[in-house]
Amino acid sequence: MLSRKKIILAIIAILTTGIAILFITSLPEETIIEENTEAKDTLVVKDTIKKYGLPIEEFAVKYDTVRYRQTLAEILMNLGFSSRETYELSQCPDSIFNVRKIRAGNAYALLSSRDSTHRPLYFIYEDGAKEYVKYDFTDSVFKVTREANPSHWQQMAVAGTINSSLWIAMQEKGASPLLAVELSHIFGWTVDFFGIQNGDSFRVLYEQEFINDTPINNQRIIAASFTASGKTFYAIPYIQDGEELYYNIDGNSLEGAFLKAPLDYYRISSRFSNSRYHPVLKRYRAHHGVDYAAPKGTPVYAIGSGKVIAKAYQAGGGGNYVKIRHNSVYVTTYMHLSGFAKGLKVGDYVKQKQVIGYVGSTGLSTGPHLDFRVHENGKPINPLTIKSQPKKPISSANKENFKIVSDSLVKKLEEISL
Repeated sequence: MLSRKKIILAIIAILTTGIAILFITSLPEETIIEENTEAKDTLVVKDTIKKYGLPIEEFAVKYDTVRYRQTLAEILMNLGFSSRETYELSQCPDSIFNVRKIRAGNAYALLSSRDSTHRPLYFIYEDGAKEYVKYDFTDSVFKVTREANPSHWQQMAVAGTINSSLWIAMQEKGASPLLAVELSHIFGWTVDFFGIQNGDSFRVLYEQEFINDTPINNQRIIAASFTASGKTFYAIPYIQDGEELYYNIDGNSLEGAFLKAPLDYYRISSRFSNSRYHPVLKRYRAHHGVDYAAPKGTPVYAIGSGKVIAKAYQAGGGGNYVKIRHNSVYVTTYMHLSGFAKGLKVGDYVKQKQVIGYVGSTGLSTGPHLDFRVHENGKPINPLTIKSQPKKPISSANKENFKIVSDSLVKKLEEISL
């Protein structure tokens, strides 16, 4: 028979258990404490660092960059791949990855398992900032694909005053100097970028592309203004007849029949003259052109659409040169080229801003430069004074809408502090 003390203890235990059960079952559902495996897994996924479309922290990763004159085969052999494996990996279709065009300075990575085998799982070659080539060894047969890093665009603004050059002014403001090149393209028909002066200023509203938090060299100018010699020029983008062009605030296209210059802005080393001292011939003679000093290999553009009527070499004069007839009035000539654009031939019809050759020092020349000449009705004229006819302006039907867009963008530009 149970003693009285044991019976009392048993009753207390039963009552305690019952109260505990009653308390737990009466709690609100969300306060019941238990392990939520689904939430835990979600947290792990959220915290995972993704790179190359993979959870990068799950691998042993070896990073490096391509050396000068290094081949893909050499890289793979150094990473431990056999001669046979290297050969097979080098047979990638050119449409995905032309292994002969691997570039020095580009990054690559080998992703291996973290276990004791360290088995290679992926080889990645970064073909520029946005794209990469992925070799996948996770199956019995390797796969190779070309993929892209996810990117996003962010609206930004920059403004500044020029003290030495537009390029340097952009850098001083922390913006990509490539924006300076974009501005020279947009305002190339209205602003002489060879004649900009200290005190000239700019305001730019633009979109910048980012990969993760890193900006890449890809920008889109939303609107811009440039003040030169006290006069302000605006660039307002607008789509008309299916074509987006930049217009001034009056609705006239900034794109004219001719560019202000046949290359991105560089120094003018010699101007149009009827009597110039020739540095090679050591005598005075006419120089019916403008010399643009620029590094060898700098792209040279056709200042307007037209037909190539000459492409030749002149040993005692212009060296490699191209001549373009734009219409019944104007012919332009581009001299001392280091080479011609690939495939360019006499009879070709070229478009405005199309590359036709590259700056050089062929022919009678003391250094790399472009000798650019313009003939009007068969007579040489100063290229810096050539008239530029604007493209089609904003139509009457679009004027009201254009003014709304223009007023809004001009207001945003003026709010950017210099």
